Amino acid sequence: MSPTLTLYLPLVAPFAAAGAAALLDRRVAAWAGVAAAATILAAGGALAATVTRGPAVAWGLLRADALTAFMLIVIGAVATVACWASVHHLADEAATGTDSPAAARRYLILVQLFLAAMSLAVLADNLGLLWVAVEATTIVTAFLVGHRRTRASVEAAWKYVVLCSVGIGIAFLGTVCIYATAVAAGAHGTTALNWTHLATHAAGLDPDLTRLAAGLILLGFGTKAGLAPMHAWLPDAHSQAPAPVSALMSGVLLSVAFYAILRYKTITDAVLGPTYTRTLLLVAALASLTVAAALLIAQRDYKRMLAYSSIEHMGLVALGAATGSRLAITAVLLHILGHGLGKAVAFCGAGQLLATTGSTRITAVRGLAGRHPALAGGFGLALLALLGLPPFSLFASELGIARAGLAAGHGWAIAAAFTLVLVAFAALARHGAGILLGPPDPTPATDPPTPASRPRTASIAPLALGLAAAATLGVTLGPLQDLLHAATTVVGGR
Repeated sequence: MSPTLTLYLPLVAPFAAAGAAALLDRRVAAWAGVAAAATILAAGGALAATVTRGPAVAWGLLRADALTAFMLIVIGAVATVACWASVHHLADEAATGTDSPAAARRYLILVQLFLAAMSLAVLADNLGLLWVAVEATTIVTAFLVGHRRTRASVEAAWKYVVLCSVGIGIAFLGTVCIYATAVAAGAHGTTALNWTHLATHAAGLDPDLTRLAAGLILLGFGTKAGLAPMHAWLPDAHSQAPAPVSALMSGVLLSVAFYAILRYKTITDAVLGPTYTRTLLLVAALASLTVAAALLIAQRDYKRMLAYSSIEHMGLVALGAATGSRLAITAVLLHILGHGLGKAVAFCGAGQLLATTGSTRITAVRGLAGRHPALAGGFGLALLALLGLPPFSLFASELGIARAGLAAGHGWAIAAAFTLVLVAFAALARHGAGILLGPPDPTPATDPPTPASRPRTASIAPLALGLAAAATLGVTLGPLQDLLHAATTVVGGR
């Protein structure tokens, strides 16, 4: 298949799966969704093989370079785990009668539209199209967050819509500023927002407008990325969405939003130098790590616990991006993939915990290892991956971020950041130990649990796949080594 056709596969496959969801039995449609996710992964791999050996692949407003190919691999890998888990999620809901066929069909269609929007965001060569794609993810996922139509889920969906719409509106103002300075520098039409054109002609952009745009972009897309202080939507949305949707939102959506920040960073650094954006990213990183560490300590809900863990990891991503060296950017990209896989497994495992115990309270699932060893093993290993322990890839990426920061002379920031990481580590480890090994809670529940079921053996398979991939990345990068090197060059690692 030609590279140009491969460029469109990540968009065509989800739409085909959405059509299957509208016409076919929901079990068949669910497996079609898995096939679409695997197709995105395969397309990312095919594009990676092309762009690491030659120039970027472009057609119209779409363009794939090494960074695009890497992000498609992230989307495809995490989506494969989440969509496979969706097969069992929908089967459990059908068995318990908690979801209607119409609701399941709507869920499957929206998930595929979500994947298409994220794929479009990373394939867009035009910054305006990138903004439209990220806004489309907000619209689609709002319905997924409120899928259960309970009071809590609807409130979380509205909170998500309001805060993320404000953030996307701020990002729109930043995009307008970039467009204005590009037009003033002589660009015309859609060319004024083509990031390749802007990166090439950055010397002609107005520094003052670019400085304003950089702040607006970081605040706007940082909202979608879960960075403080605009992070408040994330715990509510992730705790109320169906588990596979939470896996996609935490494992991929946050990273796609940060991908937008990286694209703008290549332009703003060329105009202003790295110091300005570095300062903004350091502030966002330390603020996010502080919020996550503080709120993880007293957390009582395991899905919200995982959501605050996502804020922590996005803070580490921002910390590495602030350093900006080749080692730091390589570690950031590896962290994005490792976190996506680990968080996908953790949230899908949390969904099985909810189906098994009927509650999201941490005290309701204590002593899981003795009751459901297979599920406890999958969930426990996912927590170990998120804690950054070997052999999982987050160990290597966090070490790389720390080394790069120290080498760049940011010792104070690295010391502060990893002190907060240590606090978050202790809190997450304490909660995880209670869930897996703790004695049952003698205190009666304040809210009656929903009907529970036993976990299916087959539902552990997607968790095992995600964990195996994360562990393999911690041992060897294999063919990803060349892709990471090329993607780091695209971002502008120094």
